[in-house]
Amino acid sequence: MSAADELRALQAALAAEHAAVYGYGVVGGRIREERRTEARSGYDAHRAQRDALMREVHDRGATPVAASAGYALPFPVADSVAAVRLAAELEDRVSGVYSDLVRATAGARRREAAVALREAAVRAVRWRGGGVAFPGLAERAERTETAAAGAPGRSGHSPAPGPSPERVRSSSTPSR
Repeated sequence: MSAADELRALQAALAAEHAAVYGYGVVGGRIREERRTEARSGYDAHRAQRDALMREVHDRGATPVAASAGYALPFPVADSVAAVRLAAELEDRVSGVYSDLVRATAGARRREAAVALREAAVRAVRWRGGGVAFPGLAERAERTETAAAGAPGRSGHSPAPGPSPERVRSSSTPSR
């Protein structure tokens, strides 16, 4: 793992956090009243992670990747059901980039990335009502779910925001 690899993984995590903050803004606008506290908590957690990552990238002498003005969503979010689905997808996306960050780093940074991965996976379970065997590792999660269902092909999960729905981990931010 080189310093450049670590910086790329940090920037990808930062980009995913920018997208999650944006996405939670959409979630908060559509979610039912009884889940607004949960949505606010997710929004606040992603803002805090985003800010910490921005400081870390800056401290490494690099310019933090900027947030986009807007992000394409993977599906229309017209009601609370869709908002819950989007929140789970956002957490899946963040789990994927933190999984990459765990692989690209060592020491304290790796531990922090593992904690962020765990927290995102827990939020995804809360939103979805169930989890995956290997959060952040889409290809393993798909095989586990497919084997459990006894069906060939992809699991029944809807695509994550972004240009490549087949691999949640492959692109960390929704397309513009």
